[in-house]
Order: sequence, then structure tokens, then C-alpha cells
Amino acid sequence: MNPSTLIGMLAGIGVLASVLFWSAEDPALFVNLPGLAIVVGGTLAATFISFPLREVLRVFRLFGTVVRNEKLYTQHDIEELVRISRLWIDGDLAAVERQLESVRNPFLRSGVQLVIELNTEDDIMDFLEWRVARLRAREHAEAQLFRVMASFAPAFGMIGTLVGLINMMFLLGGGNMEAIGHQLAVALMTTFYGILLANLVFRPVAVKLERRTEQRIILMRMVMQGISMMCRKRSPSLMRETLKSFIASYDDEIRDVRPPAAQPSSARAGVGGESGNG
Repeated sequence: MNPSTLIGMLAGIGVLASVLFWSAEDPALFVNLPGLAIVVGGTLAATFISFPLREVLRVFRLFGTVVRNEKLYTQHDIEELVRISRLWIDGDLAAVERQLESVRNPFLRSGVQLVIELNTEDDIMDFLEWRVARLRAREHAEAQLFRVMASFAPAFGMIGTLVGLINMMFLLGGGNMEAIGHQLAVALMTTFYGILLANLVFRPVAVKLERRTEQRIILMRMVMQGISMMCRKRSPSLMRETLKSFIASYDDEIRDVRPPAAQPSSARAGVGGESGNG
């Protein structure tokens, strides 16, 4: 399981459990199955209306994607590119094709296949760029599905609250304050469910999917750079160092947070002496 997802789930459950345990007179009052049915059922119904069936059915698979610890195998792809590039520079086309059969990254495999078929670099980059755009569009739509669900859930929570308030109005004439208070609590529970699902489930999943897409696109850009260098028959060692820069961690690209090293006193004196002579 993805460690950050596990930590978030445990933290969310822990916070809710502690709040209910310390602040509620009766934690069972927070269990309202009809209100939960209104929120969940209404959110799913609106989602089915908004999206094609095949996209909505991917919701459960996408939940699994967020929960599991997905590996990108970036270093492995770098080594494969360097190995294939070395064979390509040596002119061993048969060895390149044999090596290509063991490549498990379809994006990398397509790019290398286009290189050995002697396509121009511009055509190869255009094709790979189209693949990147297609992946971005598809995965953006998947994340957008959860963002839309996050907007639906609080709205159906309010609908459940209105239904509860209407029921409460019928009790006002009887003057039974205990029954009125109970109906008001039940009415507010649906809003609680809607906000909870939106901000603890749907929206975090959307953010996680968007972050996953960013990481996958960085990997694809790295592969594109390697394919470009392979087209120009650049040195495999240069390729390795260039591609490693895609996965290197930097504190800041434009500003060094460490203080600059102090200049020697002789250098400062020399600078001052030159300016005084001017």
C-alpha cells in the first residue's frame, strides 16, 4: 500500500474517532443510514448522468491505483536506454531488436522502434509528444471525475438536510422538543456526510491522481530526451548523466539556500584597492 495514503487514511479515521469519542454524547447519533444513502446514492446518480458509463466504472480501479504503491522503474528505464543506445552506436541492429523485445515500457519501446526504422527525429518527437498529450488528457479526465464527485457530495448533503428540516416542521405543532431535536440532528448529518466524503475521499483522490500524472509525464519526457539523444548518436555516458538529471532532487533550481562562501580578506582588500586607484 502507498505509505502516504495509508497515513492519511489512518489519520482521518483517528481524528474522526477522537472527535466522536470526546465530543459526542452518543456516538451512535452520527450513524444515519438514510442520510448516507442520500449522499452516496445522489452523488453516484449525478456522476452517471455526467460521465459515460465506461468512465464511471473505472472509479474502483482508480481507487486501487491510489491505494497501492506504484513504482515507475525510472532507473531501470535509464539503464535500458543507455544499453540500447550503445548497441545502436555500434551498429548492431540485431542486438538492438533482441534487447527491444525485453523492454516493458511501451512508450520507450515505441520510441526505439521508430529510431531503428530510420524515421526522422522531428517525426519521432511529434509522435511521442502526441502520446504524452493523450495520456495527460485521459488521466486529467479521470481526476476530474473525482473533483466533480467532490462537488456533488456536499450538494446532496444539503438536499438531505432540507428533507430532514421538512420532516422537523411537521413536528413543530406537536411541541415535542425531544423529537424536534432528534430530527434536526438527523437533518444536519447528511451535510456532515457530504462534506466528509468530498474533503476526505473524493478531492484527495483527485489530487493524488493529478500528482501521479505529473510523475508519469516527467518519466515520459525523460524517455523522449533519451530517444532524441539516441537519434543524434550521443555518447551513452552523456545520455546517462543527462537522464539522471530528470530524477535528481534539487532544493531550488534558481536560488541556493546556503549562504555564499566568504571571500578571502586579501581578495576583498585587492578589490577595494583597485576601486580606490580608479
